Amino acid sequence: MENQEVTLTIDGVKVKAQKGTPILEVARQIGIEIPALCYLRLLSPYGSCRVCSVEVTTPTGRKRIVTSCNYPAEEGLIVETKSERVVKIRRKLLELLLARCPKVVRIKNLASLYGVNETNLWVENDSEDCILCGLCVRVCSELIGVSAINFANRGVKRVVTTPYNEFSEDCIGCGACAIVCPTGSKRVRTNNYSTMRPLAGPKKDEQIGVYSDITSAKSSIEGQDGGVVTALLVSGLEKGFFNKAIVVKRKNSYKAEAFIAEKVEDLINARGTKYLRVKIVPKLKELIKNGERKIAVVGTPCQARAARKIQQTLQQEYPDLDITIIGLFCYEAFDYDKLKEETKRLLNVDLDSSEKTQIRKGKFIVTVNGQEYSCKVKDLNSAIEKGCVYCNDFPALFADISVGAVGSDEGFSTVIIRTEKGKKLFENTDLTFGQVKIEEVSKLTALKKNRAKENFAPFIEEIHVTRSTGKWVVGDGA
Repeated sequence: MENQEVTLTIDGVKVKAQKGTPILEVARQIGIEIPALCYLRLLSPYGSCRVCSVEVTTPTGRKRIVTSCNYPAEEGLIVETKSERVVKIRRKLLELLLARCPKVVRIKNLASLYGVNETNLWVENDSEDCILCGLCVRVCSELIGVSAINFANRGVKRVVTTPYNEFSEDCIGCGACAIVCPTGSKRVRTNNYSTMRPLAGPKKDEQIGVYSDITSAKSSIEGQDGGVVTALLVSGLEKGFFNKAIVVKRKNSYKAEAFIAEKVEDLINARGTKYLRVKIVPKLKELIKNGERKIAVVGTPCQARAARKIQQTLQQEYPDLDITIIGLFCYEAFDYDKLKEETKRLLNVDLDSSEKTQIRKGKFIVTVNGQEYSCKVKDLNSAIEKGCVYCNDFPALFADISVGAVGSDEGFSTVIIRTEKGKKLFENTDLTFGQVKIEEVSKLTALKKNRAKENFAPFIEEIHVTRSTGKWVVGDGA
């Protein structure tokens, strides 16, 4: 935006503003409220609801109706927010919205301000509650950076959905779409993994979640933090708890990919944590489609959440579907290219040549040719996946059994047993036990929750102010 001050007139009031500022924002700065359903200052304007329409007269004398959320302030512009023409247009727009969503309270209340208490238009579905404002789509793309949902189809068939109407593991369950939704749409709730049925268990902790037991353990298998995850997988495969396991393994470089392990040697070859976000849902769907019903999945909290969503959704169609989910503690994942660049800059090592990477006690450790190089994890902030700072799940709340280094001595893993299935798998695995410091897990969980809360705070504050002003004045034409 050009850094130039201009003078315009809004409802007879002269006001100065930066050139290019949306009229809606300029009006709000001088206390003139313009109704809007699809606009939030922290997201790009879209102009879909058109309820914020105003009448402008340009310096050349041209008069027209525009959407104030995306029409820029310019020198000499005259704006009328409550003219007879504007009110008439808003009435018709609100009647259209009422015909689409006749039971949505916010639409009904706004429409009633303009004297529209019912619609004479055809109502196709009186339970519809999505006005296609696009706020959920934009917040997912622009703020969270994952684009788990988007528009599909055109015209009257347009909907908000996941890509190809299929499960999207890009959703991290942050709930941003639900936070910004002006109508509390069920479409958002369907796509949002944070509204899944919660797990049940004998104990529940505010930070740790549902669990039956928490301990520290290591195995005889050489692997990440005592090889507990590998040991659980090997035991489960050998004893028939599952027939195949979806794990993540490195390619020739540090890049990683989801892999279907069918034999013990496959599991051994996939040992070690990869701090990258890898798609596992395609492999899970492939196995289910091919008739496999006893499957293990290893993944970070967002991956565990996606796997649980699939299980809960498909359980009626496939009552014999049995998915065992081993979740990994995760504070954040990294973008491969950025992580490679940063480790080269900070540690002067080639990430692709590393034998092992590990996060312990706030340090990111890279092992190359048997030698360890480390830096503070916070020094890698520029390499973090964008959506991670909005995720509040550290200990993989939706897993059957969660595993991570935090809370245990070096060479051991903290294990949170959450379900009966996780308990049976754990009891059938040969492990050595150590001392667990559960307060360390609770502390890091609280930190991640607070980080997400702080990052969401500006949005929540704006939404609260925008939707609770009660100053939407209709004008003389009403």
